[in-house]
Amino acid sequence: MGYPLITNCPVCSKTLKITKLQCSHCQTTIENDFELSKFAALNQEQLYFIEVFLKSRGNIKEVEKELGVSYPTVRGKLNDIISALGYKERKADSEERSVISMLEKGEISVNEALNLLKDKGE
Repeated sequence: MGYPLITNCPVCSKTLKITKLQCSHCQTTIENDFELSKFAALNQEQLYFIEVFLKSRGNIKEVEKELGVSYPTVRGKLNDIISALGYKERKADSEERSVISMLEKGEISVNEALNLLKDKGE
């Protein structure tokens, strides 16, 4: 069994470059500069979330149920993954995240959160 792929240097934390591939059957070795997919930069928890999300066919209610978390938590994890993949967060998503965060901290009521989200959508 192989080790999980590491993408950052354990000494300086910079991104590692993949330069060698080897066949485990015939030992053929290929050396070059290889690029990893964006998903290689995600941690195990994020990859598991994507697996659950895809298995649930994007149904957030099913994701909530399988992970035992709330809707705001699912949205937050999804937004974190989108950012980790290098996509910029839309302004509306950022504002929505702020309202959800205030709601989770008990700083505002559910009705206040709904009103703020409704106002931002107009």
